[in-house]
Amino acid sequence: MTETPASAPEAAIEISNLTKIYKGGKRALDGMNLSIPRGQIYGLLGPNGAGKSTTINILAGMVNKTSGTARIWGFDTDVNPRNAKNSIGIVPQEIVFDPFFTPFETLENQAGYYGVPKGQRRSMELLRAVHLEDKAHAYARTLSGGMKRRLLVAKAMVHSPPILVLDEPTAGVDVQLRQQLWAYVRELNALGVTIVLTTHYLEEAEELCDRIGIINHGRLIADKPTRELVDMAQEKVVQVTVDRDITTPPDAPCFEKVERSGDRTLTITYLKDRANAGQVLSAVQASGLAIVDVVTRDPDLEDVFLNLTAAA
Repeated sequence: MTETPASAPEAAIEISNLTKIYKGGKRALDGMNLSIPRGQIYGLLGPNGAGKSTTINILAGMVNKTSGTARIWGFDTDVNPRNAKNSIGIVPQEIVFDPFFTPFETLENQAGYYGVPKGQRRSMELLRAVHLEDKAHAYARTLSGGMKRRLLVAKAMVHSPPILVLDEPTAGVDVQLRQQLWAYVRELNALGVTIVLTTHYLEEAEELCDRIGIINHGRLIADKPTRELVDMAQEKVVQVTVDRDITTPPDAPCFEKVERSGDRTLTITYLKDRANAGQVLSAVQASGLAIVDVVTRDPDLEDVFLNLTAAA
């Protein structure tokens, strides 16, 4: 098990003024500050090229930072690189294996790389946890893409790190595998493992994550509990079905946007800090239309994400 500072840190990962400038002058990280609380499932989101992968690669020791500091489980990556590396497991986007090793051998080799004594290795236990026990002695090259992705998760856990980073773990996998993977991630989190997740599936982040940070242009532009972040969305949508065909959509000061989405259906957008659903429906009725049915759509993380990244 990973050696821990005298008192376990409040932050599993602490990044301060982290900057990365690649050869040619591309600034991937621009003095980023980030604190990921211990014990949570934390979503790290951002558009392509925002700096997510650079951040993860710096934490993994695969990319050298230009300046700033990074602490993993309280260990500075410059001062205590070995302890920092032992405190984190990384599941990369790319599926890379030696095709001539079996899953069991892959985990045994990885455990040896981290100095885990033979008697303390958990290779079969990990394969069982990711539903690969029956493939333990098959060549890795014979595994499906989904199986290989699960093997990557097991590989990242061989040294029992307190932090697991999953970089786009469900990209291109089917729904059943995604559900299996998230069930295992929740189990790990319940055992005290801090999970850091990057994903393009925003509904996934909204469902899984306790807290979410959004990166854009190498800076952290939002960092809040998931529910608070979703509550930042101002636009709400109400779809109204009326009693007759609509020739010209009605208008009212409380409508941000109104459009005809069917012969008898209006889709109305309003801002929740300026109006409420009751006022919107009253305005429809005041235009002479009788309401037959109403469907509302609450704002979600995608609305917030798009608004924040567009403004940044």
